[in-house]
Amino acid sequence: MGRGEFAGRDLLKGRKKQKWLSKRWKRRRLRLNYKYNPAGKSPQVKGIVVEKRALEQKQPHSGLVKCVKVQLIKNGKIVTAHAPGNGAINYIDEHDQVLLSGLGGSQRGQMGSIPGVRFKVEKVNNIDLKLLWTKKKEKPRR
Repeated sequence: MGRGEFAGRDLLKGRKKQKWLSKRWKRRRLRLNYKYNPAGKSPQVKGIVVEKRALEQKQPHSGLVKCVKVQLIKNGKIVTAHAPGNGAINYIDEHDQVLLSGLGGSQRGQMGSIPGVRFKVEKVNNIDLKLLWTKKKEKPRR
């Protein structure tokens, strides 16, 4: 590293090299979150329910987590989404249209002990899921 009067170029080059060692900066620069995220740049995404299933939790915890497989309308990708709330899975049927949002894990990843689940269900047929399972609203019949 030059320390002389004309060392500015060397210092700048060294600083650029150091930036690539930062994981956050590198992911942002290469746009990896948008490239490999099924929702793309969107915070929320719509999809059609393909199937309902229960997943086992990771090691220290035990129990079944109620989830749904959803095919996204945007690009046809299939993702797994968690149905939050006690008995909320009962208000979601196959072929329903659901609105998904991120679960909130770091770098748009999974959260806690739910393996491979990155999204949660917000709305079912344009009605808030929380209002459905607290029985304040009824699901529309088709």
